Amino acid sequence: MLFNSIDFLIFLPIVFALYWLASSKNIRLQNIILIIASYVFYGWWDWRFLSLILISTVVDYTIGRFLDKTHNQTGRRLLLFTSITVNLGLLGFFKYYNFFVDSFVQAFTFFGFELSTRGLDIILPVGISFYTFQTLSYTIDIYRRKLHADREFLSVCAFVSFFPQLVAGPIERATHLLHQFDVERKFSYTHAVDGMRQILWGFFKKIVIADNCAIYANMIFNGSADLSGGVLLLGAIFFAFQIYGDFSGYSDIAIGTARLFGFELRRNFAYPYFSRDISEFWRRWHISLSSWFRDYVYIPLGGSRVGQAKKIRNVFVIFLVSGFWHGANWTFIIWGALHALYYIPILLADKNREYIEIVAKDKLLPTFKEFTQMSITFLLVVLAWVFFRAENMTHAISYLSTIFSVKLFDPFVMDQFYQAMGTLLLVSAFMCVEWLGRDRDHPLAKVDVISSRSIRWIVYLGVMLSIYMFGNYSSSLEFIYFQF
Repeated sequence: MLFNSIDFLIFLPIVFALYWLASSKNIRLQNIILIIASYVFYGWWDWRFLSLILISTVVDYTIGRFLDKTHNQTGRRLLLFTSITVNLGLLGFFKYYNFFVDSFVQAFTFFGFELSTRGLDIILPVGISFYTFQTLSYTIDIYRRKLHADREFLSVCAFVSFFPQLVAGPIERATHLLHQFDVERKFSYTHAVDGMRQILWGFFKKIVIADNCAIYANMIFNGSADLSGGVLLLGAIFFAFQIYGDFSGYSDIAIGTARLFGFELRRNFAYPYFSRDISEFWRRWHISLSSWFRDYVYIPLGGSRVGQAKKIRNVFVIFLVSGFWHGANWTFIIWGALHALYYIPILLADKNREYIEIVAKDKLLPTFKEFTQMSITFLLVVLAWVFFRAENMTHAISYLSTIFSVKLFDPFVMDQFYQAMGTLLLVSAFMCVEWLGRDRDHPLAKVDVISSRSIRWIVYLGVMLSIYMFGNYSSSLEFIYFQF
């Protein structure tokens, strides 16, 4: 079920009403309603894959209980290994089987051996990468004694399948979200209002920014062979805002929806395109994933408290794994490697924690230095996005080769030029609003300082009118990260 669909607009009020009518004191009944709603929400795509979520839930609930009771270290390691094997085994089969088979065949072909193999016609379950990492964090944290196993199966089941963030995050930790299913939830008008604001802003990002940028990003990437370098650079910029509006828009809707039910999800985006270097970008982009790799991969490898050679190794490991997490294609791996190359000089210079506060804090405008830093960082990110968006390595290399050639200065000719410039103007206005609201979780949160209810409603209606007037309704576009 898509957030940006009529189905969801009908589904959400029904679940909301049933959930709160169940009484905030009946926690088990509320959890049952959430579980049923979550399974309906996920099963709307393909009910057959509900079994995968149930398998992950049962396996990790059971292993978590045994981990809590087991004191023998060898036994505990075996239990954790079982959890990791089952979860990553399912993920690996559905997401990477054909990739490994094809790579194996290509490797033998390179050395002159012809192999005859067939891939399987495997459908990728929506959101499997997200809920796999979420449930893995549960058993890993129990193993590390950071968390006790939850005795209530319904709570664990609700935690794994919680529909607002089930298919595209944020990737929640059990240490943060799970206990919220075990305590009494009371309806909060203030939290609900802020949740609705964030949902509204998320829809604006998706329908107005992402889906309009998608038109021109797709047009340019699909016809890149016949276009100038300047147009290709514009296409990469359109994709940069498409993926930002799409993914952060989903996160806003997910976080806002969770608040309607009395839950707090972790922030997933913090205005990443205002970053002054790549290190800051990764603290602000897909925060739940980057922090997951930091805590469960980077730090166990030694993090930055090792020699220079191992620092470089650790950085490459997490970025390559991050790229591979996104998809079974060499383009994603190169995308990760490119970000590692961006990041390593900052780490070696011990400047990876230089920019913690928001840029130009308490100021209206950035300094010239800050503006230059943001521009360079944004350009580096945009160039890396080419690998993320390209169909294959040949396409990506050809695309970038045109940008880094004299064709960059060829006449700027493209279809629907004026419409594309109109979309670019919308993006510019959007970024101005984000800049003004960068000290809050989302720009519409600043509306709460307006004392006049009438003016607040004028703002809300203005955003809704903008969605109606400028939104792309030509097709029901899925969220990009559903494919991961």
